[in-house]
Amino acid sequence: MRPPKPDKIPSLKSVMTPFPWFIHIGDRLGRAAEVMAERDIRHLPVTGDGKLVGVLTERDLQLVMGSAASPEQRASLTVRDACILDAYVVETSEPLDRVLLTMARRHIGSALVVKNGKLAGIFTVTDACRCFAELLESRFPEIGDDIA
Repeated sequence: MRPPKPDKIPSLKSVMTPFPWFIHIGDRLGRAAEVMAERDIRHLPVTGDGKLVGVLTERDLQLVMGSAASPEQRASLTVRDACILDAYVVETSEPLDRVLLTMARRHIGSALVVKNGKLAGIFTVTDACRCFAELLESRFPEIGDDIA
């Protein structure tokens, strides 16, 4: 990512993770856990009938899986049982400052990014930290190499 120009706030499109992994709402929760572990991710957009319907977080997955009484009950759980259906969804053109403020105010870890209603990317707190670090390095390059 190029450091943003000081006079313009970047759009979400320039800092999101494009083409994120996603999972179907009817898939087994165990499969979602496997995808998250294999890809080292903590948020999975959820689709249903070809549309974006929500997000599954690693935390919610663990809470639901942990509350299952037996291995059989855990095996029967689906993404629908743990996903968040009222996920924060924004267009690629949304200014980054608005997205960051909304995420902070709502205490959420991700925004699902769409273009014309179709999933285009995801923006997570990890992405925000990366962007902020890159901005700081561009503003204060002599400090950038002094990582403890």
